[in-house]
Amino acid sequence: MAGPAPTPLLKDELDIVIPTIRNLDFLEMWRPFFEQYHLIIVQDGDPSKTIKVPEGFDYELYNRNDINRILGPKASCISFKDSACRCFGYMVSKKKYIYTIDDDCFVAKDPSGKEINALEQHIKNLLSPATPFFFNTLYDPYRDGADFVRGYPFSLREGAPTAVSHGLWLNIPDYDAPTQLVKPRERNTRYVDAVMTIPKGTLFPMCGMNLGFDRELIGPAMYFGLMGDGQPIGRYDDMWAGWCIKVICDHMGWGVKTGLPYIWHSKASNPFVNLKKEYKGIYWQEELIPFFQAIKLPKECTTVQQCYLELSKEVKAKLGNVDDYFIKLADAMVTWIEAWDELNPSGAAAAAAKVSNGLKK
Repeated sequence: MAGPAPTPLLKDELDIVIPTIRNLDFLEMWRPFFEQYHLIIVQDGDPSKTIKVPEGFDYELYNRNDINRILGPKASCISFKDSACRCFGYMVSKKKYIYTIDDDCFVAKDPSGKEINALEQHIKNLLSPATPFFFNTLYDPYRDGADFVRGYPFSLREGAPTAVSHGLWLNIPDYDAPTQLVKPRERNTRYVDAVMTIPKGTLFPMCGMNLGFDRELIGPAMYFGLMGDGQPIGRYDDMWAGWCIKVICDHMGWGVKTGLPYIWHSKASNPFVNLKKEYKGIYWQEELIPFFQAIKLPKECTTVQQCYLELSKEVKAKLGNVDDYFIKLADAMVTWIEAWDELNPSGAAAAAAKVSNGLKK
């Protein structure tokens, strides 16, 4: 008779956040890796629809009615009919770490045929330091079998706290609509056994479908913006969050890693639908990226909330002339921080604060 399963890393310190509009049958393949963790499911779309979750998982489920009830008027900052709604799960979590995954992401296999425990690799990434201030040509020096190369400053070898672990995908790559249309049959079959820290001052396109982060460090900045229903843009929710968190991590002296782990991205979304969602973002990003590259947060900003509110002011002042949408987005960024702080009070109140809303199982 088999003994009890070993306790996984951070079992009581990590929540798995899943946005969905469908039954979560995909969890069956993740059962060996996810079953001992707590899930936060954010149901998008019709709140009257019943989402079925396989037996044996510990979860709470929030639909739009729950979001409206918990946040009241501030629910306006949470996107509807878009996977950006996942960030509500970040807000109501009380754990130190978050792993978020899409429901079309399956368990991948490494080149030897072994199933990849993506969550375990994200945890390893987050628990080891990052190297944002000087690039190590052997990538992550803290992995087994690696170290700092000759010429790496000893004064920087302690590294910096890792705030974000950005994982990748086999099979369907995370392409924009024009690239999808040009390369409809392209699949990513390359497994690169590497984790690296994105250097300070360098932005990156963050994908939210296989993402881990330290909620206590960077959580208040993990806002996925206003997307989907009633908005002029979609599929830039994770991009927006990624640009914001990178600027803030650079300011705070924290690291962002990318590379392992891989998941198997099973389903290509419709490129024509994607183009309709993305086309304004494709134009706008040519102005958005220089905006983020030029941002210098004042030294008086010593918390993520302060940094994020300062970013919101800059967005309104410098991107409002690009489109009125950015004025609305800047206001939503402020609302997000207000809602975050209400649900996550600091100091002594935090110890007593518990959110008991949603459907608990």
